[in-house]
Amino acid sequence: MNTIGQDIPRRDGHAKVTGTATYAYETPADNAAYCALLQATIAKGQVTEIDITDALALPGVLTILTPGDVQKLTPVENTELHVLQDNEIAYRGQIIGAVIADTSDIARHAVELVHFTYHVDEHDSAYSPDRDDLYTPDKLVTGAPADTSTGDVDAAMRTATHTVDHVYSTATNHNNPMEPHATTALWQDDTLILWDSTQGVHAVRTTLAEVLDLRPDQVRVICPYVGGGFGAKGEPHAPVVIAALAARALPGRPIRLALTRAQMFVLVGYRTPTTQHTRVAADDTGRLTAIAIAATGQTARIREYVEHAGAATRMMYAAPNRATSHRVAALDVAVPTWMRAPGECPGMFGPEVAIDELADALGIDPIDLRVANEPDVDPESGNPFSSRNLVACLRQGADRFGWADRAPRRDGDWLVGTGVAAAVFPAFTMRATAAIRYDQGRYTVEIGAADLGTGAWTVLPQIAADALEVPLDQVDVGIGDTSYPYASTAGGSTGTATWGSAVLAAVETFRDKFGTDPNDGDEAEGTHDQGPFNEQYATYAFGAQFAEVRVHADTAEIRVPRLLGVFAAGRIINPRTARSQFIGGMTMGLSMALHENSELDPRFGHVMNHDFAGYHIASCADATDVRAFWIDEEDPHVNPLGAKGIGEIGIVGTAAAIVNAAHHATGVRVRDLPLTLDKLLPGLP
Repeated sequence: MNTIGQDIPRRDGHAKVTGTATYAYETPADNAAYCALLQATIAKGQVTEIDITDALALPGVLTILTPGDVQKLTPVENTELHVLQDNEIAYRGQIIGAVIADTSDIARHAVELVHFTYHVDEHDSAYSPDRDDLYTPDKLVTGAPADTSTGDVDAAMRTATHTVDHVYSTATNHNNPMEPHATTALWQDDTLILWDSTQGVHAVRTTLAEVLDLRPDQVRVICPYVGGGFGAKGEPHAPVVIAALAARALPGRPIRLALTRAQMFVLVGYRTPTTQHTRVAADDTGRLTAIAIAATGQTARIREYVEHAGAATRMMYAAPNRATSHRVAALDVAVPTWMRAPGECPGMFGPEVAIDELADALGIDPIDLRVANEPDVDPESGNPFSSRNLVACLRQGADRFGWADRAPRRDGDWLVGTGVAAAVFPAFTMRATAAIRYDQGRYTVEIGAADLGTGAWTVLPQIAADALEVPLDQVDVGIGDTSYPYASTAGGSTGTATWGSAVLAAVETFRDKFGTDPNDGDEAEGTHDQGPFNEQYATYAFGAQFAEVRVHADTAEIRVPRLLGVFAAGRIINPRTARSQFIGGMTMGLSMALHENSELDPRFGHVMNHDFAGYHIASCADATDVRAFWIDEEDPHVNPLGAKGIGEIGIVGTAAAIVNAAHHATGVRVRDLPLTLDKLLPGLP
């Protein structure tokens, strides 16, 4: 029926724009109570005394959870989930209690009436790449080693005719999806039901069952719709545990908990700042003889998370001498987490700006320099690429963008320039199982996946309809519920590729058992579990980002009137949802480049601009012309569906392209994000 590749409107679109889509906090629930969080106002120490007398006397307050008076939780690797187990405070804003009341207003009022006394310990929350206590992690979150080296970078830098040796930095960013983290929790007999805003219902069930010492079948997690996540909802955080504990304190009564915007800046992760000492060396022809990055970042003292900012440098360009390293400072701060394209997004900034600087020094077009250093095989593993169409992305993007006419110019009071950067993100899959059932002329596909707005509600029926060779309107889908078969978390750009491959497996099993003329009630399951990576091939998606930047000659006001990206991301299932993902990623990269910066005050250990008044995010007025295109790419090696992830590659490279364009317009080289006018103004001609 060839529904794959068709521009199918979103099945969930009407429900969302008409307000009938039900999110976690809006779950219909009779006689719901409301939970508000008590948070530490110091960065390190212990709670020595809690006075809840005034709060309990407030009419409508039902109970108050305090450290030590809740059930003993099972210790798990994710220590941020060990809430209210003792009086220790590891970071400012840590949950140290919760009020449950008849209304949200009463709960929030009662929070103000609880009084804490602390023993305050000296804290350290000041990140610097020059600290003397930086350490090398055992490994990266990907499982790869923290440090790698081939050849002798130092020697190559000494003997090369052209070198770039600079430090670049990216700022702390917070995920900030439109829908804050929220949970409705209900204990019903011996079963915990959670309506949770999450990227993975099965991950929440597995973790909560372990933490609460329950069997997995005693926990049901439901999440039909998610208002964005960007990685912050990729694993459970402390608030969902609090919601479960609050529900246990009032069995049979639903509990609603939604984070405030300020709480989103402390309780559900963030992208850490990175410092990237980047070095490249080349001969007179532009051939790289060395490339190296030493990445430094921070983590929380209570739980390690390492932003793998050096990983992409290992495979991006051919060079005989290569080195990458990661160093981390453990601080008394909130726990970081994944944020859209972790590792690659911040980690491509330094190298892609350095390549632009090298092109300037050599007098070579930045696209030609990148093309000249295309590797024949993966420089790190030696494996052939399953497909690598970066050159095609660069060339097609140049044609579409008008790169040939890129001379910097002045338009009245505006300095105008253009820039380019390459993008990469690994293509891999996880394990998932799908079920297919036939009844009264219709097929129903069920899988415990989550749709963050990426299009699962729409593309999974397309995949099933094609495989079943039936019209699309004969296929229904059920997602977002642990009552459906296991699905991996929506993250790492693995969702469609993983779940779609599971659907293909289920269809194959179904047809093998029942043929093309099934009976009512016939059903089958299929599992995709080929392992994350292909051991014989290097599997990546690639892209090229182009930006036009205008800088006011007197005020250094910055505008980005045009962004254009071309991507090589395998088989595109639905052009409409794909384009939405690419453009969304690019817009988020624009936001990272120009605005986003979480300002932490080291004296108190907390982010000061913890709202949308102080933490600026790109708006529609910033993203006036953002366009995305892709290469028709067949790659049979990545997975049975032939699809690569597209949710994250759009953000990778965008910030570097914008910074490179700003330099082209002004001659001022900025190496630290965000690109704000104060960094350009002193150097303007």
